[in-house]
Amino acid sequence: MAATRQILVTSALPYANGSIHLGHMLEYIQTDIWVRFQQLRGHQAVYVCADDAHGSAIMLRAEKEGLTSEQLIANVHAEHSSDFADFLVNFDNFYSTHSEENRELSELIYTRLKDAGHISTRSVTQYFDPEKGMFLADRFIKGTCPKCAAEDQYGDNCEKCGATYEPTELKDPRSAISGATPVLKDSKHFFFRLQDFADMLQQWTRSGALQDAVANKIAEWLDSGLQEWDISRDAPYFGFEIPGEPGKYFYVWLDAPIGYMASFKNLCSRRPELSFDAFWNADSSAELYHFIGKDIVNFHTLFWPAMLEGAGFRKPTAVNVHGYLTVNGQKMSKSRGTFIKARTYLDHLNPEYLRYYYAAKLGRGVEDLDLNLEDFVQKVNSDLVGKVVNIASRCAGFIHKGNGGVMVEANPAPELSSAFTAAAPSIADAYEKRDFSRAMREIMALADKANAWIADKAPWALNKQEGKQDEVQAICALGVNLFRQLVIFLKPVLPTLAADAEAFLNVAPLRWNDHTQLLANHQLNAFKPLLARIEPAKIDAMVEASKEDLAAANSTAPTGNGELVKEPLADEINFDAFAAVDLRVALIEKCEFVEGADKLLRLSLDIGDAKRNVFSGIKSAYPDPSKLEGRLTLYVANLAPRKMKFGVSEGMVLAAGPGGEDIFLLSPDQGAKPGQRVK
Repeated sequence: MAATRQILVTSALPYANGSIHLGHMLEYIQTDIWVRFQQLRGHQAVYVCADDAHGSAIMLRAEKEGLTSEQLIANVHAEHSSDFADFLVNFDNFYSTHSEENRELSELIYTRLKDAGHISTRSVTQYFDPEKGMFLADRFIKGTCPKCAAEDQYGDNCEKCGATYEPTELKDPRSAISGATPVLKDSKHFFFRLQDFADMLQQWTRSGALQDAVANKIAEWLDSGLQEWDISRDAPYFGFEIPGEPGKYFYVWLDAPIGYMASFKNLCSRRPELSFDAFWNADSSAELYHFIGKDIVNFHTLFWPAMLEGAGFRKPTAVNVHGYLTVNGQKMSKSRGTFIKARTYLDHLNPEYLRYYYAAKLGRGVEDLDLNLEDFVQKVNSDLVGKVVNIASRCAGFIHKGNGGVMVEANPAPELSSAFTAAAPSIADAYEKRDFSRAMREIMALADKANAWIADKAPWALNKQEGKQDEVQAICALGVNLFRQLVIFLKPVLPTLAADAEAFLNVAPLRWNDHTQLLANHQLNAFKPLLARIEPAKIDAMVEASKEDLAAANSTAPTGNGELVKEPLADEINFDAFAAVDLRVALIEKCEFVEGADKLLRLSLDIGDAKRNVFSGIKSAYPDPSKLEGRLTLYVANLAPRKMKFGVSEGMVLAAGPGGEDIFLLSPDQGAKPGQRVK
């Protein structure tokens, strides 16, 4: 076996402003599998990550919720930590970018860059919110598109015509935060001179550190000429103040990747066998790998290696980029219930099902991965339950009943056991190259061979024949040994299944090289079912629960680093479909809180010729539900009833407003009557 490698691995930092969903989990599962494989091979592989905890969006959300920014990120960190742990993502350290280690390293890197002449300053003119007292990022400005006159567009592009423009080109601009009319104001900004590193980046991006498709994309930036990168923001801002520059803060994307270093440095303080310098010095022989999504490639393959180079630290060995997640062939959708939070999945399904399905789909490229829920059920049930676990369940009973649970020393099919051993290098190569889909195909091909051999030998039939019991024991002993080898190969993907199998096999935690030997004259423990089949009803329940999440959510949600984005438009419908909506005036006869629900109210409605009960996510706007009683609202009368956790909702009421405390229903003095149709 090759010498032990020193490997530091990171995943992109989740933003501390929202929940983890299955799209996020694609990356953390991919990284965790690769790290577990390296550890299984005996290498020193360390996996660190952190919450990305700075930026305007966090500051504004905390203010809205009546929390300090520190309280908000602490709450989110606890939620993220729980979700990752329950998905078996085994970080050596999951930290926060809002840490003293990160402050010190950010100041150190900035100071080194400044002293080397890689920082410049100049005045920048941008919109300023006079009511909020803050400069506005492009996504915090709304107005009328200067190209097509579409209203309510953001400050950098029009969602209707696709035009891009400067915020100052917007007509009738307003602050998306306060609604105030912004004014233009000058401010001193700090810039990182990225162009100083053009030659180094030309070489590094073609050194094998990037996938070819990523290197080709980055070449477009390099060929068009690199520009200075704005690394400062003005107060008020939640982040680190720039040394010697009161009221000026590091832009979140400067200190976010430094969070990798900070998380590792924090870990080193608790793990004396780890040396920060040994991994991060420019002459380090250790390996450094980043796993990221394709939406943040420029930060990790241009800005980040340039910062490291300029500050005298080592550059990444490789940046591994994956694509987006789709569900059932489409973007994740809250209305369809396919925008699934990690916790919602965990409430219904075993995390190892998803770990295996992602592994079976993940190749080396940056192509998007589709989570087809019907295929998900079929593949998990067929491969894991019907093939892998089936081998052990077929054989264990005969060994326990016929030989007291002791595996005899026998190899009745040496060509089959040799095929398993011979397959190990190719499977290891696939893992190493992050071609997990190839690894899973090769493993399942072995499982097929084992099942076919056992079916051909039919120990259940032989056991009924006189004098065949020794042959049965030999067949089943080899069957369990083949199962053990499959478990070794699958252990990076299915750590819990592996642990349960190790308990049944009565062995110490399995290592990769254990596949070269067979158990003989070995006592097994009692066999217990290792995995259950996925029932389609559980998928349906998860999707419905995700729709319930939507009922309590605002239409505008924070995402990414310091930006607010609107919920994507739902699928288009034609006019006939719209005309089929039966919209009526409804009288709210009774309104009450829903026990156990943070944002729902239960409305009892009079729609003229019938009574209806509806759950509505407007509790934040009406903390006193009695104020809704006697008022009118618009009601979608022909929407199919939907079973929710708290009961059945018979339709939907319509309300308007920006959300939060400002959601408006009809007044009772408009002359409308319950049951009246609206056209």
